[in-house]
This record gives sequence, C-alpha cells and structure tokens, in this order.
Amino acid sequence: MHVRNWGTLLWLGLAGMGCGGSQGDELSGEPAAIVKEDSREVSAQACPPGVASRVASLIPSGSGGFMGELTNVQGTLYFVTSVFETGSVLWRSDGTEAGTVPVKAFPGPPGVYQPMDLVAVGNRLFFQTRTPAAGMELWISDGTEGGTRLIKDITPGADGSALTNASEVNGRLVFFRWVPLPGGGAGPELWRSDGTAAGTLRVRNFSGSTGLSADTLKAGNALLFFFAEETGTTLWRTDGTLAGTTSVKRLDSGPTYVSSVSRPGEPPLFILEDGPSSEVWKTNGTAAGTVRLDAFGKPVRLLGALGANVYLTSVDSPATKRLRIDRLSLNGGGKAQVTTLPNPYGAGEYAYPYVRTAVVSGSDLYFSMAIGSDAPVPENVALWATNGTAAGTRRLFDNSYPEYGYRYPLFATGTGQVLFGGNSARYGPTRPYFTRGSVATQGQLADVSLPDSFTRVGHRIFFTARDASDEGQLWSVPATFSCPPGLTGSRE
Repeated sequence: MHVRNWGTLLWLGLAGMGCGGSQGDELSGEPAAIVKEDSREVSAQACPPGVASRVASLIPSGSGGFMGELTNVQGTLYFVTSVFETGSVLWRSDGTEAGTVPVKAFPGPPGVYQPMDLVAVGNRLFFQTRTPAAGMELWISDGTEGGTRLIKDITPGADGSALTNASEVNGRLVFFRWVPLPGGGAGPELWRSDGTAAGTLRVRNFSGSTGLSADTLKAGNALLFFFAEETGTTLWRTDGTLAGTTSVKRLDSGPTYVSSVSRPGEPPLFILEDGPSSEVWKTNGTAAGTVRLDAFGKPVRLLGALGANVYLTSVDSPATKRLRIDRLSLNGGGKAQVTTLPNPYGAGEYAYPYVRTAVVSGSDLYFSMAIGSDAPVPENVALWATNGTAAGTRRLFDNSYPEYGYRYPLFATGTGQVLFGGNSARYGPTRPYFTRGSVATQGQLADVSLPDSFTRVGHRIFFTARDASDEGQLWSVPATFSCPPGLTGSRE
C-alpha cells in the first residue's frame, strides 16, 4: 500500500538539516554515470524458482503478525514471531523446515513484540522479555525450552527494568540499567552478565550522570560510550570490569550531541554536534588514538568508510535540497567534495534528502537515500552506490512509490552481491532484489513481498517475506549465487 494523503509534520525535523553553507567547489552538473544508470529499471524475475527457497511458513494468513529479530548464534538462527491473538514465540532454525522449531512461547500480553534486543554471546542468546511476575527483565536461552529462563529479577517485582545498549564484550553481556532519581528522571548504571544470577551484577554506578548518549562503539575488546554533561563531554570505555571502566578523553568543555557513529566492522568513528559545527572524530579506545579529524560548519552524517577515507553526507542548501557527499581522510589528508545527488522534488517544503541505511561491499558504498515529504511516507527512496568518485557515483534502483511503513533493508552478503527491497512498478509490491553494483548486474531474487531482516548464518542468507496469501515466511538464499539480470527498456 502506497500512502500519500495524510497531512503530517513527520518530516518537519528534516528541514533543519539544510542549515549552514556548503564547502568546496560546486559541480557544474550531475555526473554522467548518475543519468546513465537511471535509464533502465529492474522488473523481471531474474533468479529462477529454487535459488531462494522458503524455509518455513509461520505466521497465519490474515493475522497481522510480526516476524523479525533474526540473530546468528554460532551457526544457529534465532528469531521472534508475534501474533496479536496468541502472543510471541522465540524460534531457532538450522535452515530446514524440520529444524525450524519453537524454543519458548510468551503468551501475553497479546500482540506485544517480545522477546526483544536479541544479542549473541558465545553459543547463548541473551534477550529481554516481559512476564507478569518480573516485568521486563534479562533472559537467556541455549536453544531449549528448559534452558530459556529469566537470569535475574534485577528490579524485584512486576515493575521490570529499563535496560539499554546491550553488547557482547569479552564473552559477557554488558548493558546499562536506568534507575529512577529523586525528584524525577533516571540515571544509568553499567552492568554485566555471564548468564547466571550471581554473575549478573552492577559494574559501576553512573546514576548521577544523566547525559549518557544512546550511541556506543566497539574498539577492540572494549565498549565505548559517551557522557555529555554541563561540565563537559567525555568518552569512556569498559571491558566489563570495574578496573577496566575508565574515562578515555574529554572531548569538549561543554555538552555536545553525538549524532552519528560508524557501523560495526568499520573504523570506530563518531560525530559531535557542537553548536552549528559537526566535528568528525576517530578513536581506537585510547586517549592518544582519539583524534578530531576535521569540522564542518553545518550538520553532516557518516555515510561509511572506504580505504583511507570516510564519506559524509549533508544537505547542500535549503533551496536545492540536494544530498552532498564529502570525502575526509582518516590520516589527516583533509577533506574534499565528491558530488551532489539530484533531487527532482527539491522545490517541496519538506523534500529534504537523508540516508536511511548504508553498507560496504567490495570497493563500493551502497546507500538508500530517501526524500522527505509532508506525509508519513517519503516522496522517493532510491538505491545508490559510490566508489568515492563523482564518476563512480550511480543510481541503481528507484522506488518512486515507497511502501508505507517499509524499512527498505540493505544487506551486503560478503560475496560481492548486495540484497535490498524495492518495487519497480507503480503500486507494485516490494520484492527482494540483488545487485552487483550496476543496473546491468541486478535483478529480482524471488517472487515474494516485503523482504526484511537479511541475516547471514554460515553459507546462507536468511530473511523474512510474505507470499501471495499474505503469510509471514522465513526464506533463505545461498550467500553465493548466480542469477542473470532482469531488465526492461527505457522508462516511459
């Protein structure tokens, strides 16, 4: 369903992204590759039936159920289904229908999405879920019903605990617990868990510091986190022990906002918003290795790192509302403009571009760029790729009629192909597609709709999708596959 007729201010906040002047030379025109790659669109079924296969059908037709939280735990897939009338179920799968089995049911309250925040630690799964007796608390599973249990009622009674930023660190789960403060509000405590009640304990009390950022980073065997207080902004690190929980570096003498951090597997980078300026930093978790690379006089966001450079996005001006890409050296070599992307909707008041998600595959950055609107669905969502040059920046797929509520996932298989969701026809369903970096090397993966939650487990990629009967299903495709592209001619 494509929805555009709601009056809403959902995208109003995007307007602020256009503040501040642009830096570097403006391009005299759009790169030729951008126009050329947009001359054809993918529409045909490229992969024959059987390349992608259904693992199991788990959501009853018409139930409006949910399937997600796909998580790899040492070669076993875990995920969650939730149906309004019956509640939620934690599942595990070995990739076969017979080996896709329920681990434990959580029957109430109906329709609540739980378990949630699944994190793999070794061969066990940590998650949060709610029960009438303990409220929302920390659980663990070894893949059996008997081994799926509450670890500890951290906040005794039915009220439950507010737990955030759960991460694996040195074979344990590290997380923050938020505790009520006198006079209102809440402050954080750092906790760790080895999966036992005795081994689930508070590492350090930070409840007097309420300015904990929602973003964290991994650097080596440490979790990095930020506090922004009136007295300053500071980077911290923890290895899950009290002795290993230390302040790394004071980043600013006042409170700043961490607006963007790099993705797992990329060099640890973050952006501090200090008034009208965006500061780009890199860190290795030490004071000497935490360095400000450069500052931009306007809001910028991390797009991703390729080689010795990090790429950033911003809005070139409130008048044209084009997405600008800049390159910044990770080794102190300065910054330069790469290109700006066209925005045919730029005259619209709310038509500010933004990047929904991005991945690195080979020598390219792939990213999904949306154009805002005054409705709860973007004007457009397009898949782009760049190798860090203007000529190598190209549009691969255009969703002119975005699906309401759909996330448009993007996933690098690790074998040279990138998977994504797209709809190539007006009012057509959103399908799973693959690309190898050009319009000529991409096509439709399977004849199912609303693909989501792409997750690699061993040599297969799992994802959720719906078939013609609107049933929620678990699908998979080999991490390495070969299908011809599916193309039509020029657009009308």
